Amino acid sequence: MIHKDGFRLLDREECLRLLAKAPVGRVVYTRHALPAVLPVNFSLDTDSSVVLCTSAASDLVKAIDGVVVAFEADDFHPERRAGWSVVVTGRAAVVTDPAEHERLLRAGPRTWMPMDDGVYVRIEAEMVTGRELTGIPG
Repeated sequence: MIHKDGFRLLDREECLRLLAKAPVGRVVYTRHALPAVLPVNFSLDTDSSVVLCTSAASDLVKAIDGVVVAFEADDFHPERRAGWSVVVTGRAAVVTDPAEHERLLRAGPRTWMPMDDGVYVRIEAEMVTGRELTGIPG
């Protein structure tokens, strides 16, 4: 359904399809009682959760392990005034199961940062919303 303001709401399946194509997204969380946003590379797992790899000692892991966060990715084309944005909201947790960690080593995201103490963080896709800007005349 296209709204009069040029936006179209996306269903869950379309949101996940678009999200799977995005190379970078943003984790939205609370740090020292203030909003914080951090861009990260990621992948979608088979259960549609967002998975990222970061340092076990990172401030991000300390801030999000076990809490509800948001994750956003988008793609925009300013010349066409078109694009999309998807938000996943859910509980984040460090992957502690050794078998799951090994599976993600083979199939999960590859961090863009060099590190020796990488851990995987899973953000459950409890709520998935999105919208598309369909292009507004100049």
